[in-house]
Amino acid sequence: MAPMGIRLSPLGVAVFCLLGLGVLYHLYSGFLAGRFSLFGLGGEPSGGAAGPAASANGGTVDLREMLAVSVLAAVRGGDEVRRVRESNVLHEKSKGKTREGADDKMTSGDVLSNRKMFYLLKTAFPNVQINTEEHVDAADQEVILWDRKIPEDILKEIATPQEVPAESVTVWIDPLDATQEYTEDLRKYVTTMVCVAVNGKPVLGVIHKPFSEYTAWAMVDRGSNVKARASYNEKTPRIVVSRSHSGMVKQVALQTFGNQTTIIPAGGAGYKVLALLDVPDKSQEKADLYIHVTYIKKWDICAGNAILKALGGHMTTLSGEEISYTGSDGIEGGLLASIRMNHQALVRKLPSLEKTGHK
Repeated sequence: MAPMGIRLSPLGVAVFCLLGLGVLYHLYSGFLAGRFSLFGLGGEPSGGAAGPAASANGGTVDLREMLAVSVLAAVRGGDEVRRVRESNVLHEKSKGKTREGADDKMTSGDVLSNRKMFYLLKTAFPNVQINTEEHVDAADQEVILWDRKIPEDILKEIATPQEVPAESVTVWIDPLDATQEYTEDLRKYVTTMVCVAVNGKPVLGVIHKPFSEYTAWAMVDRGSNVKARASYNEKTPRIVVSRSHSGMVKQVALQTFGNQTTIIPAGGAGYKVLALLDVPDKSQEKADLYIHVTYIKKWDICAGNAILKALGGHMTTLSGEEISYTGSDGIEGGLLASIRMNHQALVRKLPSLEKTGHK
């Protein structure tokens, strides 16, 4: 007797085909996920060990790891800033006008530093919000991996991890602070900065000076590699202000503190904050107060705010309000920064400056 043949009904053929398509779909989607992880869009970074992305995908990030990556990002960005400046080919252009009517300049140093800093942080922590001064072009995307090494000076000050929900974190990047001075080759004012805010409050800050290769960092309630100076002059302070409107501050400051008050015009918010601290950099001027009287962007001040806060200092609007690092990218009320002084008493001394700051 001849063997019986197996006959499939049309319904059976359809079911078999659907099962085959399902298998192919799962295999292909797994392949795509692996490809996307190379670009920090999900999963672990390539190269073996799971990085901070693993914890980010679990809903939390470690602030100590974020500090280590932020320091590395500021240094890597600073390398680009220094390389471009030393090449003397800046490709300088204007992004438009500031509110004061000055050119808002941008150079290759800004763009290349931004690219290094943004993609290093984004690859390491894909689930956190990152705000940066310069536009990020997807066509210039880079895969920049962190080796998961936490520097010894950070481990010494911060012995244990600190996990927070990834959704509570906002990162602020300034890839080149003091661009105007950078174009004028006034190198001492130039910094790169990273700040991490949790629920709008600045908790860690990094300020790096590319041309002296000095880096200051701090985490609120945990530790820092920089400290306040031994003393400050509250009666006749040295006040560091923006080069672009030093006269505006000088008039009110002399009325408030007397004729012995010294005004120090300087570029860059990062430089001005470091002027309040004990910084081992011979090019760094020293001041007792930092006052700004016009609109300012949050990526300019967040890192300095975090460092001052970690050291017991203060940075507020001129009316004494705390600055929230969520929402809009700028503040209207000017700012006052101090350390080891009665900050609220200083706020009360400067009512005229508050009005000026809102013009």
